Amino acid sequence: MNNKRWFALVIAIGLFVISIVVQVSTSVATANFDQMFNFEDNQLSETVIEEGAVDKKIAVLHLEGVIQDASGGSLINANVYNHKRFLDALDQAGEDSSVKGIIIRVNSPGGGVVESAEIHDKIVDIQNTYQKPVYVSMGNTAASGGYYISAPADKIVAHPATLTGSIGVIMESFNFAEFAEEHGINFNTIKSGKYKDIMSSSRKMTDDERDILQTMIDDLYGDFVDVIVEGREMKEQRVREIGDGRVYTGSQAKEINLVDELGTLDDTITLMKKDNQLGKASVIEYEKGLPFNQLLSGTMQNMLGTEKDLFGIQEFLRQSNGPRAMYLYSE
Repeated sequence: MNNKRWFALVIAIGLFVISIVVQVSTSVATANFDQMFNFEDNQLSETVIEEGAVDKKIAVLHLEGVIQDASGGSLINANVYNHKRFLDALDQAGEDSSVKGIIIRVNSPGGGVVESAEIHDKIVDIQNTYQKPVYVSMGNTAASGGYYISAPADKIVAHPATLTGSIGVIMESFNFAEFAEEHGINFNTIKSGKYKDIMSSSRKMTDDERDILQTMIDDLYGDFVDVIVEGREMKEQRVREIGDGRVYTGSQAKEINLVDELGTLDDTITLMKKDNQLGKASVIEYEKGLPFNQLLSGTMQNMLGTEKDLFGIQEFLRQSNGPRAMYLYSE
C-alpha cells in the first residue's frame, strides 16, 4: 500500500471516530440526566402520552417481537423484547394503586410455551388480585403465543388487517442424515437411553419417537385450547374447530369471537375510559429499560442502521440452538 492510500485510510478512520464522538455528545447534551441516573427501587420510568389525573392512570405496555426469555442483552439489541422486563412492567402496573387500567399493545408472532404461559398467568393474577381491567390492542401481528397471552383480557381490540389466530403448537428441527450420507459424513453419538437423541439432526426419526413428540404437542395444544375456552368463554369443540393453526385477519377474528372490537390503540384507550369511568385518566407508558441504556442503544443503532437486525437474528439463533415446542406463527 502506497503512502497516499495509507493517508486516505487514516483520514477515513479519523472521520469515523469524530462522527462517533459527535453523535454521542449530541445524545448526551439532549439527555435528561435526572432520569438517566434515577434507579430508585429499580422501577421502570413513566412517560406521559396523554395528560390527565395523576392519581388515575391507564398504563400502556408494549409487547413486541418474539416472546422468548433471551438472557442478557447488548447495547445494540436493548430494544428487543425482554421477558423479565415485561413481567416487571406487569407487576409495576398491577401494584401501582394509581393505575386503574392496563392496555397491552401486542405486536408479536408468539414464542416460547413457558414464556407465553408466564405472561398469561401474570395477567390473570392482576385481574384477580387487583381487580383491574386488562385490555389488549393488537398491532400488525398477534398470533399464536401473541393470542395466547391475549385470551384472558377483559376486551381484545384488533385492527381489521391484524394477523391473529395461529392457534397451535409447533416443534421443528433440521435433519442432515441424507446429506451426510451422500458426502461421507459420519456422526458418533453416545447416549444413556434409547430416546436421548430424539429429534437428532444426524438420523431419521423413528415412529416411536414421532408418537412421543406428537403426544407432547397434543398436550400443549390442549393447554392452549383451555386458555381460550376460559378466557373467551367458548366451547372446547368450537375452539378446536377454529384452532387448526390458520391465521385470521382482525375482521375475520371478530366474526368468530376471537376479538371483541376493531380499532386502533387510540380506540382501545377511548374504549377503556368509557367502559370503566376513566374519562379524566392520564395515559402512561413505561420506558424500555434504563434511560442510559436507551441512550447508548439509540446511538449504536443510528450508527449501524439496519445492521442491528442482523444482531437480533443472531441472538435469536443463539438462544434457539435446540428444538423446542413453540406457540409461534412463522410465514
